[in-house]
Amino acid sequence: MRWIRFSAAGKTAYGILEGERITEVNGGPFNGYERTGRVHLLGAVKFELPVIPPTFYCAGKNYAAHVIKSAQSRGVKPDIPQKPDIGYRANNALVAHNEPVVIPRDASEKIVYEGELVVVIGKKAKHLSESEALSCVLGYTIGNDISERTWQHSDRTFWRGKNTDTFKPMGPWIETNVDLEAMETIVRLNGVEQTRFPTNAMVFGIATYISTMTRYLTLYPGDVIWMGTDGTSPNLKAGDVVEVEITGIGTLRNPFVAEGAIDSRD
Repeated sequence: MRWIRFSAAGKTAYGILEGERITEVNGGPFNGYERTGRVHLLGAVKFELPVIPPTFYCAGKNYAAHVIKSAQSRGVKPDIPQKPDIGYRANNALVAHNEPVVIPRDASEKIVYEGELVVVIGKKAKHLSESEALSCVLGYTIGNDISERTWQHSDRTFWRGKNTDTFKPMGPWIETNVDLEAMETIVRLNGVEQTRFPTNAMVFGIATYISTMTRYLTLYPGDVIWMGTDGTSPNLKAGDVVEVEITGIGTLRNPFVAEGAIDSRD
């Protein structure tokens, strides 16, 4: 099932996407729903974030090749994690499919993408074993972890390098039925493929992360976990368009614009 959150005729709602048609529902994927008689064409609605997460988690350094290439570019020894570590990101950075990523006026040229699988939690979870861990997952969506590398490496925290407004596109919908082992992540820049890798080729998998996390914290419906990335990115500029496709889910597309070019978040 594909859950899409959308706006049409001044109303935001959840719907079930089947082909190019959305059946609007009362309620949603986290608190029960019933289908209505209202049907919308996909091309006639505005995509919204598929979920506004209570907590936005992120896994860092979760693909070995990415860790190695990143270390080589900086002339340091690769530091492949020995255990799953989780971090946090800010909801203010989230934008939906087709919405612009705004490059700040004082940013350096080192703006990069990272295409990521996003896990969407469907029910409250605590103290789950690895064999139980996926039972709390509603489904999956796609994230593009935009970074300003100069700020990321110079600031004591990632507060602006990772969390600047619009730096975390997510969408276009939530897919509940996937084959993790068969999925590929493909990133295209201006229509040209740049990166392709097996989505599930992680240092630590989803079940390991969820089991580790729920020893110490409670996951709630709507929480998201971004699972990291492989590959490297060229520097991005205004006018670029980045598409992150994950087979079995769909494609997240976002244009890049210079600050001041649009009224981005008013």
